[in-house]
Amino acid sequence: MSLRSYEPYLGVRQLQDDINQLFSSWSNHDSSGATADWVPTVDINEFENQFQLYVDIPGVNPDEVEITLESGVLTIAGERYQQAEKSGEQVVRRRTERGSGRFYRRFILPETVDADKVKATGRHGVLEISIPKQAKALPKRIKVAA
Repeated sequence: MSLRSYEPYLGVRQLQDDINQLFSSWSNHDSSGATADWVPTVDINEFENQFQLYVDIPGVNPDEVEITLESGVLTIAGERYQQAEKSGEQVVRRRTERGSGRFYRRFILPETVDADKVKATGRHGVLEISIPKQAKALPKRIKVAA
């Protein structure tokens, strides 16, 4: 009789990975599952005068993230490395839930954005990208004279 370790969430995790891969292949403007080892989560807010993206990239140096905006496509790419093991110690059992390796996200932006004024900051594992809208794209309020 041989002993096997029981991992109750292995099937659930594999199903989740399969579903994520399926949906990422449908949406060619959001991310590329073919080139990414993991996909960071992103919150997107639209305001009257700008878009705001919040990208979760804990463990990634913001200076090493490549952000490009070309032909209306915002691309965010980088890499998160696995945590180094303590020297001299052999891993007996491992459960890895945090993604590591290359990540890659793409977003098609509307023509209303001002590509020259995009700004990005990184703090506490969150990359914040501000994408202002062009002045001509902002709604104009017209007062009715009495």
